[in-house]
Amino acid sequence: MPGNKSHKLTNDPQEMLQAKHGEDAHKAQFTNFAHQISGNAPIDKGQVSGEQHREPDTQNHMKTTENRIME
Repeated sequence: MPGNKSHKLTNDPQEMLQAKHGEDAHKAQFTNFAHQISGNAPIDKGQVSGEQHREPDTQNHMKTTENRIME
């Protein structure tokens, strides 16, 4: 993000997870704000709202399976 000088690249899983949680919290805050502003406005045609659009996370499932096999 431009102007965010504390944002650095890392390969440390804990730092990556912490950064992801921070980004998720920011997204949730924005989503709540957008919902407050829009009220009960209908969703535009072609848009899929939140929980209605969940594709299976096969990549993570495959990686988890791979990691279990390697243990």
